[in-house]
Amino acid sequence: MFNIKQLIFILGIFLSILTGFMLVPMVFALFYGEETIGDFMISGLFTGFIAILCLQNGRNRQFNLNIRDMFMLTSVTWFVVSLFAALPFTLYHGINYTDAFFETMSGITTTGSTVLSGLDTMDHSILVWRSLLQWLGGIGFIVMAVAILPFLNVGGMRLFRTESSDWSDKTMPRTQNMAKHLFQIYFALTLLCALAYHLAGMHWFEAINHAMTTLSTGGYSTSDRSMAAFSHEAHWVGIVFMLAGGLPLIMFVQSIQQRSLRLWNDQQVKGFLLFVLLVSCSLAFWLWRHQHMDFIDALRLSSFNVISVITTTGYGLTDYQAWGAVASVVFLFLIFIGSCSGSTSGGIKIFRFQIAFSIMRQQIKQQFHPNGVFKEKYNGHRINDDIVRSIMAFFMLMFVVILGLSIILVSTGLDPMTSFTGAITAVTNVGPGLGPIIGPAGNFAPLPDIAKWALAVGMLLGRLEILTVAVLFHPKFWRF
Repeated sequence: MFNIKQLIFILGIFLSILTGFMLVPMVFALFYGEETIGDFMISGLFTGFIAILCLQNGRNRQFNLNIRDMFMLTSVTWFVVSLFAALPFTLYHGINYTDAFFETMSGITTTGSTVLSGLDTMDHSILVWRSLLQWLGGIGFIVMAVAILPFLNVGGMRLFRTESSDWSDKTMPRTQNMAKHLFQIYFALTLLCALAYHLAGMHWFEAINHAMTTLSTGGYSTSDRSMAAFSHEAHWVGIVFMLAGGLPLIMFVQSIQQRSLRLWNDQQVKGFLLFVLLVSCSLAFWLWRHQHMDFIDALRLSSFNVISVITTTGYGLTDYQAWGAVASVVFLFLIFIGSCSGSTSGGIKIFRFQIAFSIMRQQIKQQFHPNGVFKEKYNGHRINDDIVRSIMAFFMLMFVVILGLSIILVSTGLDPMTSFTGAITAVTNVGPGLGPIIGPAGNFAPLPDIAKWALAVGMLLGRLEILTVAVLFHPKFWRF
């Protein structure tokens, strides 16, 4: 049976944390004299009240979660926290709850799709809340990817199982210790990013907000023009720290602790960086050759947009659809590609493609030597059948979810391009899609409410690696 009391208690802890962070935008509202202080106060009091009820009713001396509890907790927590985090948006100038929930889910899952406009004149407290949601979602997913998903063997993540990937009482202190180190590195990188943005010409408010949404690879901005509103130097800062957000944060911790360049010896990191370099330089050459741009500008624009999409940050800098058919096809492919496991990014992590190519190489060898025995390895780990099955299941489920979501969107009256790329960008947590409505220069506000709810569910599925939620729909999961 489910450990209901323990699940309610943990949910109360997360709602308590959410309540505490609602104080941050309240401080900004007070400092700037904004009326939103009442909105956040009401939201905080209500969320805090529900948190207290959960903590009181869920109190239990014994604390022992099983694997079924972990699947349920992982899925339910993100959804319930989004429900309450949407309250300040709902109270702000009468934004309807559908738009509020969509904006919140997009923020917490670090997708970056938005339905809001007029950001340049929007209250500072609301802008901070949007950025803070992405920042919290980023570190939340990192901890989940390091401590929970490998334990649940989701989508081949067991390859990255560490000593912290075990939820037994024996190793809980080590899990907590690793989470503390991850948060410290995450916070330090955010401060460095904010300082760099400020030196690049941003005001401190802009720098802090963009630092939170850059490290979390979320993509929310304080301007409707997104990063196009800022200097070229700020674009290069964004390139560096988006790359940092796309790398496994746990390897930053291990590199510091062991005083070695462990980060650069990882097969996943090498593959990710080489792929980014190849695509960015190729597109830069294309822009220089066919669009007659200055090569440095071409390299800046191509690198920023490529990294923004691959790391699923989704910042807008320029409408790359205007670069021609070749660029549009390239970016359609890039929407599927994620960066590294254990980073803040979404998408199909690069290690899954690397393993798929290893399996393909093994299969080709087998054709030439039918009786041969070939053992493929990844980062020193043997690629066993369990990992292969998990990755294949992930690919298949992602295809099914994108197809189903596309059909739902088309049925609401949206055109095929908007429907298909909207489904992809939601499930891969990229942010912008393609086409005139939701492209890099567009917005999700014109979409019907049904489409927004469907996309919000798609964002959650993608953020939780699909399999985590799919398990809940299997009949055996509910048999006691």
